[in-house]
Amino acid sequence: MVMKNAKSVYLDKKKIKSFEEIKQKEISFFQRDNQIEKILSNKDILILPSSLAWQKYSWTKKFFEKKPKEGYFIWLKKQINFPLFICLGIYSPQKKQNLNNLLVIEKNVKVKVITNCYSQKSNLKASHQAKGKIILKEKSQLNYHHFHYWHSGDKVSSDYKFILKNNSSLSYSYKNFSSPKELLLKNLVYLEKDASTDLKITTQAEKSEMKIIDSIILAGENSQGILKLRLVGKKDSQIENQSEITAKKQSKGHLDCQGLLVEKRSEISTTPKLVCQSKEAQLTHEASIGKVSEEELNYLRQRGFKESEAINLIVNGFLQNDL
Repeated sequence: MVMKNAKSVYLDKKKIKSFEEIKQKEISFFQRDNQIEKILSNKDILILPSSLAWQKYSWTKKFFEKKPKEGYFIWLKKQINFPLFICLGIYSPQKKQNLNNLLVIEKNVKVKVITNCYSQKSNLKASHQAKGKIILKEKSQLNYHHFHYWHSGDKVSSDYKFILKNNSSLSYSYKNFSSPKELLLKNLVYLEKDASTDLKITTQAEKSEMKIIDSIILAGENSQGILKLRLVGKKDSQIENQSEITAKKQSKGHLDCQGLLVEKRSEISTTPKLVCQSKEAQLTHEASIGKVSEEELNYLRQRGFKESEAINLIVNGFLQNDL
């Protein structure tokens, strides 16, 4: 039920309306501007403001680089039977969020997390900076969906490090549904023995500058990592991508980056990098940047679609390809 609510409320731009609408949903953590509005905790899961976790649990200090001013601390101690729904929204003009987040998942625990970051309406000129660490202990599993919805005046930075202990697994999916003025997206995944990860990055840029930096470090034996990116450059946009997979021991990794230029006044640059430090490792990559096919456009026009409708269909198909 939570997943259904997430799609109906947050993936439809027209339905992001008010705090009164949002608070009726099953949200685990909700911050509006710089104020925490809701926290859901029970005996199996502890959720606190990051600043309070810093004071209460000394062991968290090795994960926080410095004392946090705002953000969330989530400690998943035992198995739960519902997804965690995290909501970080900006509603007021010129507001700045500077979040320092920490998520710890204990041994053998499986969880789904849905995080929504957004500005509630246009012309807020919001600033959203989020930095965090996500720790997966032995044999834990995390299915993480990260959704962004911003407006043309917003500036956004997201910087996360994932630490995967032995036999843990991470499935991570990032999507932005509308472009901020500036976006910096950084993800680093560090894998120990027999750990695995599957990262999917989907982004569209329109009147926007985006920089996407992803890194997978296969540090443990038999670790595995897959990184897939689908990048769409629309009007007056620039996308710069740097992706790297490093193999330190016997492991497997694959990097797949594809870009699609829709408008002439757009640019995509991508730099795939493979670093192999073990003769028993296997790393592969594929990368391509192209444009909308005239053949596909003509095919759809002949079937009654307007050019803009045809382009949208092609872009949607590209973004969903193998993701």
